[in-house]
Order: sequence, then structure tokens, then C-alpha cells
Amino acid sequence: MSIVHVKINGIPVEVEAGTSVLDAAKAAGVKIPTLCHHEDLKATAACGLCIVKMEGSPKIQRACASPVQEGASYITDDPELFKARKTVIELILSTHPAQCLTCIRNQNCELQTLAAEFGIREQPFEPRVKRIPKDESSPAIITDPSKCIKCGRCVEVCQDLEGVYALEYIGRGDNTQMVPACGLNLDQSPCVKCGQCAAHCPVGAIYERDDTEKVRNAIFDPDKVVIAAMAPSVRVAIGEGFGLPEGTVTTGKIYTALRQLGFDKVFDTNFGADLTIMEEGSELVHRLTHNGVLPQLTSCCPAWTDYMEKYYPDMIPNFSTAKSPMQMQGPITKTFWAQKTGTDPAKIVNVAIMPCTAKKFEIGRDDNMSSSGYKDNDIVITSRELIRMIKLKGIDFANLPESEADSPIGEYTGAGTIFGCTGGVMEAALRTAYFEVTGKELANIEVDSVRGLEGVKKATVDINGLKLRVAVVSGLVNVKNVLEEVRQARAEGKEPPYHFIEVMACKGGCISGGGQPYASNTKNRIARSEGLYEDDEHCKIRCSHQNPSIQKLYKEFLGAPLSEKSEELLHTTYQQRPIYK
Repeated sequence: MSIVHVKINGIPVEVEAGTSVLDAAKAAGVKIPTLCHHEDLKATAACGLCIVKMEGSPKIQRACASPVQEGASYITDDPELFKARKTVIELILSTHPAQCLTCIRNQNCELQTLAAEFGIREQPFEPRVKRIPKDESSPAIITDPSKCIKCGRCVEVCQDLEGVYALEYIGRGDNTQMVPACGLNLDQSPCVKCGQCAAHCPVGAIYERDDTEKVRNAIFDPDKVVIAAMAPSVRVAIGEGFGLPEGTVTTGKIYTALRQLGFDKVFDTNFGADLTIMEEGSELVHRLTHNGVLPQLTSCCPAWTDYMEKYYPDMIPNFSTAKSPMQMQGPITKTFWAQKTGTDPAKIVNVAIMPCTAKKFEIGRDDNMSSSGYKDNDIVITSRELIRMIKLKGIDFANLPESEADSPIGEYTGAGTIFGCTGGVMEAALRTAYFEVTGKELANIEVDSVRGLEGVKKATVDINGLKLRVAVVSGLVNVKNVLEEVRQARAEGKEPPYHFIEVMACKGGCISGGGQPYASNTKNRIARSEGLYEDDEHCKIRCSHQNPSIQKLYKEFLGAPLSEKSEELLHTTYQQRPIYK
């Protein structure tokens, strides 16, 4: 590793060769303003805010795209740089609607923050706002091109991080737009609803469809039984919206907040994750022991499911038919729980609290999502929407007492909670698959080889002599090479390179889903992952097949994994979908 010695505003700092001036400044504790830059994406130098000077050079450099030079001394702030940056912000504001008070990003907007930091109180340039209609065609994502600042983050994340290419640069100069090709709307494009465009947008130009009003209306309807259930990764992210340290496990506080919001029952989708493992793990064992189609691909992530149906329809036989935890929890609530409690399922409103915008699409993706005889899940809200609901209610979240979820659909194991991390589904499945094959519990249930934030992780796990080859992928752009390996082996008549492949659309898994609190980055991905693994370690029961409520569900209602009843309620089918509608 080659080390470069530089100075930032006179502060000596040592960094690796190739480090950008922007990152070197961070290492020196100096903030350089940016709008287009994001650590997940390659530097485009589009906004021009991060300009710096290098002593001895007449050129002004863009810090995000300029590698440091040995012995260089950089100046990040002087009157000329300040004036140029302020002018850039003022020019952006001249093309941006002055709708801060009614914008979904109010007080959480990078442009608004910069305008305040630069003390901009007047608009010296003539407004040039273009009124462009919103695109509300998608069930998950809304775009408002009038607010676009042309930073390009949405296009870069859609193409380089997800490999979907739903968004393109269309036009030039002031007429540039970040929209689907050929004038299509989002619902006609290859969009898989992952929401990473919204998560990376610095302003309110792309955002999740807000369904909080639907939830409030249901809660205030005396004829409805409104039930909340949150996904695994929600519990380690919500606290960020209330000033708590990143990765703080707030499970008990969320249960209490949901009751104060007026929900009649509070369940936990971790129960659904345990149920998913019972079905998906049993399916894997069945494929392994009955010459089934291998590798088996996980099916928990709706954005990945949508992507597979569009780009890899030849892999449909490999896809696990097990529904996602959310879509298992819904029908069990409206059948098993409704029967046990004498509740009319027609009156139940299932509200799923998810880290993911694609879940809004999933609840209506096909008729299999109404296996209970009713719509299995009625409303999906994201972590961000729940934060807004809690604040609107005036709940002091940080100081809430903790409470427990309602039984039996609130009981979960450590295996259920790690679903929120990349590799978590794989690890949870291996814990139970080992038991299904050997009749014994895995001695070391922590499968470190599938943990971590790498885009692709590969490992071989020994299950009673069976060398199980697995791969874990996060970020859809990374799935291509793994699946091409499978295709090539199939074409050559060889044994598949893997037995089991887990795919999550978002980098790091659900912890940084498209509906999580803004500003997902490596630091908070690590913190959120550590929070989920901590929750796993603190659980008295850490394997899905050991969950007594799951055992009772099978004994009293489902019979066994992959039974006729399980197939009816907990499994689904897939079909080839057009990339463009």
C-alpha cells in the first residue's frame, strides 16, 4: 500500500495513493460541501460545489474527482471558493421550486441544509422553475422532475449499483432530465421499485408513495382491527430519526410507539421470517435429496423477484416458491390468528412496516398475494413513513418504555432477526437445514463466512459430509456474474457451481433498503448489521425450527412444511415479465 503525504488547509494527513482530495479532507476533519457526491457511487463532479485549490497551481480542482498528489497542499476555503460555491447554490435555487414547507424532504434536504449553511437569504437570480408533471404511475415511487437538481445520483445508482437502467440522462444542459427512456413513465420502465433512487436523491425529486393517511384512516375506523408488524431491519434504523446512535436496537420502543399510535395488535415480521425459513429451508433440503433444480435462489426480496422475472426468466425453476416473510405473515394472520381469536378477517387491516419501497408493489403483485381469501397485507409503510407518523403523534420516542409484541405472531428467534442483513437469510436457512438433514443442532450457529457487506460472498458449508456451496449477493448489479456461472455450467452439462444463492437488491441487504432513513452509508450499514447480530445473540432461541409459536402453528394448522396447506398459503408462482411495458 502506497502512502501519500498531503496538507489540507495546513493540516498534515497521510492517505492511500489514489484517494480523492474530498476523502483526504474528511481524514483531516475538514468538510467540503457536495451535492452530487455519494460514497456508494463513482464521482461525477456534476455539481461543482467541491472545488478546491492546490498551492502552486492556477487550476481549480473538483475534490471528489481529483486524486491527491504527493506533497501537495490543498486549500478548501477562501473568499473566491466561497463566492463560487454560493453562486452555484443560488443558481440551483433559481431553478428549484420554493416549496420547502410542503416538501416531503423539509428539514431533511441536502440543498436546504447547504442554503442555510451558506447564509442564503435572498435570491439574486431570476427564477427559472420548469413545471413538469409528477410521475405517479408506480405503486412504490413518485418522481417530481420539477425539483430535480440534475446531480445524477438517481441515474448512477439505478445503473451502476442496481444494473436496472430504469432511469437515463435525457436531454442536454438546462433541458436534462433523469427519467425513463423514450418518454415512458416509471411503471412502463424496467424499474424494480427498490427505491435506491429515492434513498440517494438529495432533495424531494424522488420519494416513496406516502400511505400514512391510509393507516390513520384505518386506525380511526371503529369497525377495523388494525394490526402492525415490522420487518427485521426496521428495529435498528428507526432510532436514527430520533437522535439515537446508528444501529440502536429499538424493538421494544417501536412496539410501544405502535400501540400509542392506535394499532389494535402489534406483531413482528420476524415471526414471518422464521416461518419462511421453515418453508424455504425444507424446500432446499427437498431439492438436495430429490434431485431438484439447483441452485435454489432466495425469494424474500420483491425487487430481486421483479428483476429475475424480467432479466432471468430462465431461472424461474431455480427460484424458491416460498413467499417473503411479510407475505407469509399476512395470510397466517387472516386465517390462523383470525380463527383462534374469532376475528372476522374481513375487518382485519394488516399494516406492514418495511425498510423497502418494493414491498408496496409486492402486496398486489398477483393473486397469490391474496391467498387468505382477502388481500393478505393491506398497507405497507416504510421506516421513514413510520418516523413521520410517530413525530406527528407527538410521541417522545427516545424516552419510550419498552414493551413486548402480541403473541403468538410476535414471537421470533435470532434467525428471524438477522434476515435484515445480507447473508442473514442464508445463515438462518443453514441453521435449520443442518437440523433437517442431520437431526442435530449446528454446533456453531454463527456462519461467519456469509457475513459482511461485500457485494458477493462465496462459501462452502459442511452439512454432515455434504459440501454445500453457497453464494450471497447484495446490490443487483452483482448478481449477473454469479448467475452467468450457473448458466454456463448448465450449458456445459456440468454440476451447478452453487447449491443455494441468496440475493438482496440493496447494498448490504434490507438494512439499507430504499425506505430506510436517509443517508445510508458504510458506517451506518455496519452499525445496523451489528445491531441485528446483537439482537440475534440476545435471543434465547436462535434457530427458526425451535420457535415454539412456529411449532404450534404447524401442529395446529399447517401440518408440516411444504404441506398442502402450506403450499396454498405460503408459496407462490412466477412468470416472465416484459422489461418494458
